[in-house]
Amino acid sequence: MPAITCIEDLKRLHRRRVPKMFWDYCESGSYTEQTFRDNTADFARIRLRQRVARDLSGRSTAGTMIGQPVAMPVALSPVGSCGMQCADGEIKAARAAAAFGVPFTLSTMSICSIEDVAAHSPVPFWFQLYVMQDEDYVDALIERARAAKCSALVLTLDLQILGQRHKDIKNGLTSPPRLTLPNILNMMTKPRWSLGMLGTPRRSFGNIVGHVKGVDDLVSLTRWTNEQLDPCLDWAKVRRIRDQWGGKLILKGILDAEDARLAADTGADAVIVSNHGGRQLDGALSTIRVLPQVVRAVGDRTEVFLDSGIRSGQDVLKALALGAKGTFIGRSYLHGLGAMGQAGVTKALEIIHAELDTSMALCGAQKASDLGPEHVLVPRDFEGEWG
Repeated sequence: MPAITCIEDLKRLHRRRVPKMFWDYCESGSYTEQTFRDNTADFARIRLRQRVARDLSGRSTAGTMIGQPVAMPVALSPVGSCGMQCADGEIKAARAAAAFGVPFTLSTMSICSIEDVAAHSPVPFWFQLYVMQDEDYVDALIERARAAKCSALVLTLDLQILGQRHKDIKNGLTSPPRLTLPNILNMMTKPRWSLGMLGTPRRSFGNIVGHVKGVDDLVSLTRWTNEQLDPCLDWAKVRRIRDQWGGKLILKGILDAEDARLAADTGADAVIVSNHGGRQLDGALSTIRVLPQVVRAVGDRTEVFLDSGIRSGQDVLKALALGAKGTFIGRSYLHGLGAMGQAGVTKALEIIHAELDTSMALCGAQKASDLGPEHVLVPRDFEGEWG
């Protein structure tokens, strides 16, 4: 196997080893995919400011996110159907994150259940909640997260209605995949993935199946999920969930300064500047463009994190320099997971850490916590003047 030196190397290997429908699920956005592309393209517009003759000894990427010590300011994002990229994917990703010293976030739409991940993870993880119309189910899910000793609740706000991703419809995406002739033929070319899936009982949505009345097969599960996303989610419901949870609360899906202020008003411990990886509102701005205005809007009332578009340690540096307290990676670690399982997630984290450390040093900074606007060069029109 050729040397793996960057996330792009893992991405190529991921594509070769995972069935097409799950690769497309990972590497796609909604509608025209404009926002999906902009998330990475806009990071590339920012340049780093090289500084020399600085003391670069004793460097550290360590920090905290909502008071939790981290080896670097990077958390693993919640990813639906993560366990279909690799057998037992959520468990493997949680273990890799724990060993590295960064947070792992489990999705409501995970293949491995909260209880499964808690039984196999050596440290507490964060849990991401989708708000459903079935309040009894949501209440029970919150209690399950509490029982599993999850150390933070990540409440996603931008999935009241599901954005359309053309590739998922064309591929007939399901978990587990439908055994159509094209799917069978494609899976036959992915023996590593197929053997892994044959060896695990975890092939459906573990947080839902067996926990919702009337949902006992794939057809009823799909129907329930499509009907259950709550279009009435508002700030009053956010406060109700905050009060019920009672622990650390992170609000995900903020892409507007006014929404950021409203989120801070709820007493959230952090907000995540996110456009769902370009998978919801196509045509929305990239997260790195929006980040500075969100930081200005909330001041020091809450921590600001960023996801969507980070593919390198240099991207992490740019986000921190523009005011983020921490960052999240989704596709970057999925490429590692699909390529090499748990070892691949570890490799993705090692790559990002090394890139962050080297680039930070060449910008003249000893600590990730010291990074600021003086370490980057941003185009004057970067945020844009929008009417």
